[in-house]
Amino acid sequence: MRRTDKEIRDPALISQIISGSQVCRVALAKDNEPYIIPVSFGYDGSSIYIHTAQTGKKIDFFAANPSVCLEFEQGVALKPHDIDPCSWSFSYRSVIAYGTIRELADPGEKSAGLHLIMKQYSKQEWNFSEESIAALRVWKIALESVSGKQSKDLMTL
Repeated sequence: MRRTDKEIRDPALISQIISGSQVCRVALAKDNEPYIIPVSFGYDGSSIYIHTAQTGKKIDFFAANPSVCLEFEQGVALKPHDIDPCSWSFSYRSVIAYGTIRELADPGEKSAGLHLIMKQYSKQEWNFSEESIAALRVWKIALESVSGKQSKDLMTL
């Protein structure tokens, strides 16, 4: 990381940022073509879970290259400056992670992944029918490296 003065080294804070984020952006690559998508997600402390329809562009990218990059952010706010336009900035906390995606085929694993996704947003338990589990695909991204960064104004919080 170039800006080590903004680096987040605390694994608990990195986990808090991931857990508190509303959206996960997944960056993919296939045949020298980049692709980024925002997704809803679940997090278990070491892996990210997402779901998809049965077919689609992102699934083609997953098949071509299972290496992915993820982005999470919290507390983003514009910090304008009254006089100097080059002094505008943002307040933020962000996490960048790299991992490998794989599909969960076992209905029990798919259900567990879906529970984590729903827990991220609703904080309650849900029942999934066999039909709904069979109708979609669930993916697990094992996190291999994670780094965090924050604006200086949030470093003391």
